Amino acid sequence: MVAFDTIWPADSVEFCPHEGAFDIFVCGTYRFRTYDKKQSQVRRGKCLVFQVTEDSGVFRKSVLQLSWTRNVLGIADSEGNITLHEWHKEERRLKTFQSISCAPSDVLCLSLDWSTRRYPTNNSGSLVVSLSNGSLCVLSPDSTGEVSVVHRWHAHDYEPWIAAWNYWDTSIVYSGGDDLTMKGWDVRQSFSRPIFTNRRFNAGVTAIQSHPHMEYLLAVGSYDNNVCIFDTRKPLVPLVQGDVGGGAWRVKWHPSPSRKEDLLVAGMHDGFKVAKAHHGEDVTWEIVKRFDDHKSLAYGVDWSFASPDVDGETLIASCSFYDHILHLWNG
Repeated sequence: MVAFDTIWPADSVEFCPHEGAFDIFVCGTYRFRTYDKKQSQVRRGKCLVFQVTEDSGVFRKSVLQLSWTRNVLGIADSEGNITLHEWHKEERRLKTFQSISCAPSDVLCLSLDWSTRRYPTNNSGSLVVSLSNGSLCVLSPDSTGEVSVVHRWHAHDYEPWIAAWNYWDTSIVYSGGDDLTMKGWDVRQSFSRPIFTNRRFNAGVTAIQSHPHMEYLLAVGSYDNNVCIFDTRKPLVPLVQGDVGGGAWRVKWHPSPSRKEDLLVAGMHDGFKVAKAHHGEDVTWEIVKRFDDHKSLAYGVDWSFASPDVDGETLIASCSFYDHILHLWNG
């Protein structure tokens, strides 16, 4: 197990899925300061780039979330922007190639998700982004590869902490927010109302991920300490619900089809966990591993795309907020 002090509070971590760059991962940090004289508020952050043996950093606005597609990294920042960066293996560095303004600078980009996890395309694919003013937007490339906002709509009455694609049907987007709802949207239709609204949560919806290997499964986390597994054809009643403690800030299905039942969870006030959602006649739930070395809010976590170790375990990166610590461990 390896530990690293990120200096500033850490909130997001993502491994690169690109062949030849499985040893690369990034960690986002977020620092909020109020200056006394004018009570002005400034958010700053870094995107830290790691190779399992070394690290480097790039200054950014505060980083809310990170997401890769191939060797392209999208960064959601605290001033309404999505910036796109390409990993250059030979130079071992990220190069920024586009910045897209999704909202005014006083609005935070809270989350982002690429549409290409299941069906890669020749371009980088589309992004769905959630914004702190309650809106969602979809960004897509044109024929030249330039990415721009193609849809924007008001989706939630309070912060939509998460927006995510259905990886099997990329006309469908899911969102969840502090209004205690999860909603589904069809980007081919009017955004005047969602295709469904699930109001059966006891706290804000914070995490959503479509299963990359099982078509109809959706993992959803909430501040109410639970992770729910839904069948996307019946999105109002969960197949199973598991208590993960402390609020589920991130949920990540394992990238390998051989471990398609395994789900990685950042449990905020109760550490990081590997859960197993058994898919038999009924879906069952159990926690199979815990990682409790973090002493602060468990926020960012991700699986490596590299081959497992000799024990069949996968490298995991996790980061926590107030103690600004990044850990590497196996699970």
